Amino acid sequence: MLEVYAEVYADAIAADPFKSVDRFAAGLDGWSSRTGWSCVVGYAGDQAVGYAYGAPLPENARWWGGLLTEVPEDVVRETGTRTYALSELTVRIPWRKTGAARRLHDELLAEQSEERATLLVQQAHPKVRALYESWGWKVLGDLRPHIEHAPLFHAMLLDLPQH
Repeated sequence: MLEVYAEVYADAIAADPFKSVDRFAAGLDGWSSRTGWSCVVGYAGDQAVGYAYGAPLPENARWWGGLLTEVPEDVVRETGTRTYALSELTVRIPWRKTGAARRLHDELLAEQSEERATLLVQQAHPKVRALYESWGWKVLGDLRPHIEHAPLFHAMLLDLPQH
């Protein structure tokens, strides 16, 4: 996954310390140690096309701590089983606009038992936001995580089918 990340984000890594491979690797270690963590990697032959991963938000999660938009308290209350956080969805350039991202997204979320999912999209990437909106995601508000060098994001929500 680190190789795919480094390839896809090569330009961003050079320009933005928030995007470094080391920072991504540390974040991946943190996410993969969470209860309920799941990951999907897509392949074309023996080559990784992309990946998606995330985990349920724990009770009293800090996820919403950087929310800059006022929302009702019950919207951001976490129980440990309410919300699945899609942390990362990345597809290599040759497989973009082929449906690979949607397949990874759908496969990852299909097995989740939570009532909804959340993700963060950098405000600097309106095309990515539009793509998620075309898949049914709704913007909840603006959010800046309490992480050094963190950019401004749109916090988004998607209702998940109940199993």
